[in-house]
Amino acid sequence: MRVLLISALAVVFPASLFANGPEPVAPKPTVTCEQGMVYDKKTKKCVPAQDSRLTPEDLFQTVRELAYAGDYVGAQMILAAMPQDDDRTLTYMGFTNRKMGNADAGMSFYTRALVVNPANILARSYMGQGMVEQGNIADALAQLRAIRSYGGTGTWAETSLRTAIATGQTFNY
Repeated sequence: MRVLLISALAVVFPASLFANGPEPVAPKPTVTCEQGMVYDKKTKKCVPAQDSRLTPEDLFQTVRELAYAGDYVGAQMILAAMPQDDDRTLTYMGFTNRKMGNADAGMSFYTRALVVNPANILARSYMGQGMVEQGNIADALAQLRAIRSYGGTGTWAETSLRTAIATGQTFNY
């Protein structure tokens, strides 16, 4: 039944459409710092993630770099220094937990992110990809529809989830 559903979805959502959507550029690490440290462009040094000179964008960039490199523990160390009620923090906590095999914790973080910001299409995409991994295509499709309803058609969030539904392959970034 699942193979039949995925085959049918592949016709509705061909993987070739992914090429038309914007794909995020892989973040390139600026400097490698010890775990829990962030490169501060102003001082040109690695500083603790709690350093008050760092902007939220500095921290999120470091989290993205670490997550893309597969260093989910390092990413979580930086996330621990960030506002815990921020929907982006919650989204990345969901992503890192899911990628470390903690699917239930990941889904819980995604749900919390969506309570804070229902229009967070990245959280919806990652949540939907987690649903695909669990074989829950119907709920993944509901997340895809929600992404579109929040204006996410053509975004990386939409195309990556659409591709995951069609192919069963999820993304590591």
